[in-house]
Parts: sequence; structure tokens; C-alpha cells
Amino acid sequence: MHKSNQIFLWDQATVKLMDVRHIEMVQGEILQKYKIPANIFLLSVHGSAQVQLDRSEFSFTGYQFLHSGKGATLNIVPTSEKFVYYIIYYRAWIHEEDLFQSQYCFTPDAPILLYNKIQMMYQKWNEQEERLNVKSLFYQFIHQQLKELHRKETEVKQTSVAVQVITYIQEYYAEPITLDSLAEVFNFSAYHLSSLFKEYTGMSPIDYLIWFRLDLAAKLLMTTDASVGEISASVGYKDVYYFSRIFKKRKGASPAHFRTREIQRVVENPSNFPTSSIFEHIVQQYINNDNHYHNTDKGELHMFKMTKSQTTAALLLCGSLLLSACSSGTGTAAKEQSAGNGNVNQTKSEEILKTRIVSTPKGDVEVPAEPKRVASDQYMGHLLKLGIVPIGVRTFMLDEGWMEKADIPKETIEKIEDLGNFPLNLEKLTMLDPDLIIGSIDENIEQYEKIGTTVFLPYWEGLTTAGPLDKFRSVSKIFGKEKEAEEWITEYEQKVAEAKSKLSGVIKEGETVSVVSFSEKAVYVLAAKGGNYGSSTIYNMLQLPPTENAKNMAEGFESISLEVLPEYLGDYVFVYNGDADATKKAMESNIWKGIPAVKNGKVYLYGDNYHDEFVMEDPFSLELQLDTIVNLLLGTT
Repeated sequence: MHKSNQIFLWDQATVKLMDVRHIEMVQGEILQKYKIPANIFLLSVHGSAQVQLDRSEFSFTGYQFLHSGKGATLNIVPTSEKFVYYIIYYRAWIHEEDLFQSQYCFTPDAPILLYNKIQMMYQKWNEQEERLNVKSLFYQFIHQQLKELHRKETEVKQTSVAVQVITYIQEYYAEPITLDSLAEVFNFSAYHLSSLFKEYTGMSPIDYLIWFRLDLAAKLLMTTDASVGEISASVGYKDVYYFSRIFKKRKGASPAHFRTREIQRVVENPSNFPTSSIFEHIVQQYINNDNHYHNTDKGELHMFKMTKSQTTAALLLCGSLLLSACSSGTGTAAKEQSAGNGNVNQTKSEEILKTRIVSTPKGDVEVPAEPKRVASDQYMGHLLKLGIVPIGVRTFMLDEGWMEKADIPKETIEKIEDLGNFPLNLEKLTMLDPDLIIGSIDENIEQYEKIGTTVFLPYWEGLTTAGPLDKFRSVSKIFGKEKEAEEWITEYEQKVAEAKSKLSGVIKEGETVSVVSFSEKAVYVLAAKGGNYGSSTIYNMLQLPPTENAKNMAEGFESISLEVLPEYLGDYVFVYNGDADATKKAMESNIWKGIPAVKNGKVYLYGDNYHDEFVMEDPFSLELQLDTIVNLLLGTT
């Protein structure tokens, strides 16, 4: 490690001092398995002790210097009557990532220089007005220890962040854990943490979490008589049905069948009894409390307390070691049942193997013929109209304007998981185990493909969008439901024909229609083709006549200033109320009041600040848009 690189990092880092402490330990007093809650510098100044940092052991006598990153395990056992040391807790990060995770220990050549700095820091730490001075001393302390470190050419080894994550998961497996929450705990970006973990273990943190939970569940099934529901809850799955599904997928059998099968195997061959899991040798304690640095009680210092969920799991593990052995008759029945299930599983496997090819902008994709677990960042209304209830969608999809008016059962919506915004929450998506993912944004597809079969169906093409009926057809092709789509389209076009008949004569020959939307910085005039926010219903479905300007817009809209708006408007003006404040302000202007359509009362305001049926173009929204536009023109709204 080059000194110049270290100096550069410290110069660029954002630094926060957490605490400065002076600790005196007596012989017989032990600091055991203390999970370090922040980066530390430790300088021993008197006495001797055996110090263990993770798996490295050191004999401290007199002045010794130690550094460690957050999350390491520290043990200190004094070997003299008194052992005295100073410890600094700090955080230092660059672009939200902690790059100071290295571990090293050495005997300083000039310990008094380090001692003077750290002693002064400790003396001034509790004086609020001296905090800036303490930080200045801290940088001097850093500079001196870097000189010592590189003069010594001390070996610096990086703390295995992956091991720390494993330790954390093994303690908190029963609590909600996501990649984002892990990244926050260890002060890394989610992407960087996942990369480090995968490099070390060959799997993602969430895959390891699932593996650990299910491995523990398997042991509980074999060694206790707890119910599947109790075991599911104890390992972190509140939904027992989801637990059963993911358990069967990963273990090859349902929890109940697994229990029967494995216990029978143990009875027949006791050597099959479950043994310890991978990574089980790692210390299973962790503290994530920035103020939990010390314990002043004498004797052994306990730095860990079991959570309620862990206590439950522990009690279950301490239950009966084996269920009573099955009788020979039962064993025969179990084997027959297993053979029967094998046929069923074979049939199901054959069903799963049925696939179809779907053409996408990224090439042909092989997808399940009848996917059962579909996740999508767009197109929820399209899916529901085709009779497909997705297992998870983007947050916005769950709050679309058409939902209350379309009579979708509440029970149906409750089955759909909220997967966040673009890109979908990858941890939740992984946990849902989808057999098909639909992505609408090119840059997110690669991430989705790592989780499961993914179809890229762009919602936007540049700044325009495909016609809503063509979009519905495209969604239906993914599932082989073209027939269902065409049946709805035929029905919808019949409603359009009826609506056009009702509007006959409302707009006279030679009159034109405009669609506009106001924002704080600009006015948007929507195009006759490729626009959104109801323009497709107005222009393409009802075929209301656009202005020449609207016909010639290549990007689906044109952004203009309020001053030139009159030049773009026709005899009838539809105003999409996307920004209520901007719309009100524009309508109070003299420019607006002077527009002929305004004077003639031919302005139609619709929409509700991005939470209405005009935002999307799914079948439910199109039906509602049609009714709204017709009612506005007929004066019934």
C-alpha cells in the first residue's frame, strides 16, 4: 500500500469522529466477541494483553498500534494486572463508500508522538467548543501513524466484508433484510457490496440469505416437531405459502414431504443426520449501534443480546432431536407416495419445459408457455385485462387512476407485491422468484436477466409511444393471448364507433382540436400521433381533427412558451391538468384569456395531477378515457 495513495484517500474523504475513549482493564476482565460498530484506531499505552481481531492474534506489551474497519470482531484478554489503551471511533467515506476497512497492527518507533496526540484528543473530546481542535489533532494523528506504518512496511490486509455480511445475516436472518439495508449497515453502495460478496462466495447476499434460511428451516423440519408455519416465521418468512413455494423450488420437495422423506432417510441411515452448514464457523454476533462501544461492568463483557426471533428459532432447535421412527408399513406407504409424487413432478416438469419464442428489440427470447409468476415494471392494466395477475409491479402501477373505477377486487391487488421504482427492487424481485420478468427500460434489462427470464418491451420509443392498441397486442403476444386481446379490441372499437356517433355534429367541418399541458417552465402541445395523456383517444380513436402543427410534430409533443401558444391552438382545446398550479397560473394570464377557444367556452379541463386514467394507456384506462372525453364534449361532465 503506497503512502501517497493513503494520503490522497484521507485528503478526499469525509470524516466524522464518533468517540474518543480511555479504557483501563484489570486482569480477569475480558472484552469478548465485541463487534466493532465503526472504524477504530487503538493505541495501547500500559500493560500487556492478548488481542484477537477477527482471526488474527497479537500479543500487546506497552505501546502497540492497531487499526480495523467496522464490523470486525475484537477480543481483549489482559495478561498483566492492568492493561490501558486509548481508542478512537470514526467514519470516513468517499462517495458514500467506506474505503478504510484495512486491518493492521504494529509497534510504533515514536509512540510518544502518537500518545500525545491521542491523549490531547481524549482530554478535549467532551468539550463541545474544542471539537474542531480535536478533529485537527485527529488529522495530525493520522499523518503520524501513516509515517509509522510505511516506515515499518507493515502488511495491511483487507477485512473480508463478505465475512462480516455473512455474520450479520446469520444473526439477523429472521428479520427483514434487503441488499439496500445491508449496504447501509456496511456503508457501501448496494452494487459494490454485492460485487464483493459474490467475488468471495460465488453468490449474491440475497441468495445467501435464502440459502441460510432454508438450510436452517430444513434442520428444524428434521429435528423438531414444530409446524411448518412456526418454522416459516422463525426463519424470517411471514407468508407460509411463499415459504413453502420457495422451499420446494430450492429443496425439491414441499416442507411436509421433505420432513417425511429426510426423517425416513435418517432412520434407515443415521449418518444422514444433518451436520453444520457452510460458514457456520464464523462468529455469530454483530452489533449495529454506534454508541455501544464499551461496557464498564467487571468480568466478561457481553456485547450481544438475542433478538425475539432468534430466541424462537433457538427454542425450536432445542426441541426434540428426532420425530418418532415410522413403522415399516408407513415407510412402504411413504415410498409409494414418493413414487406417485415422482410421476406428478415429472408431469409438472414436462409442463414447465413447454416454452415459446417471443421476439423483442433485443432478439428472440425463450419464455415459459404459461408463466405463473410474472413481474413487470409496466403494463399492469394490460396484464389484468388478459387475466394475468402479476406477483409484483412498480410502485406507481399500484396507484393508477383507473383502478378504483375498474372494479378490480381488493383481494387481487393485495396479492401484488410493491417492487419500488425503476429499476425494480432487485432483492424483492429475487425473493419473489419470478418465472418471467417484463422490463420497459433498456438500461434495466441486464439486471433483470440475472434474476430470471426477461422480455424487453419498451413503453416509450424515443419521446413517442406506440399506439395503445398495438401495445396491448404486443403484451398479449408474450403470453400467447392474441385471441383474448383481439376480442377486447373488437369490443372497444365498437364502443368507439358508438361514441363517434354521439359526437357527430359537435365539431363542425373545418374546426380543429388541440391538446395541451402546462408545467412550471413550459407549455406542451401534444402531437396527433405518438402523444400521450389522452391524445391518442382524442386524435386516433375518436378521430377529432388536429391542427396542422399537431400533425407535424415528430416527437409526440412540442415544448413552447406561453407567448406563442395561440399559434398552436385550434377551435377546441383540451387541457391536461398535470400541474394544477402551473395550469391555474397560465389560465389567469391575458394571453390565455385572449385565445378564441377560451372566449368561446371551448376549453375542456381533464386529468388530476398524475393520478388518473389519462396517465396510462392500458385497456382499463382507454375505456375510462373514452367516456370522459365524450362526456366533456357533450357537456354531461
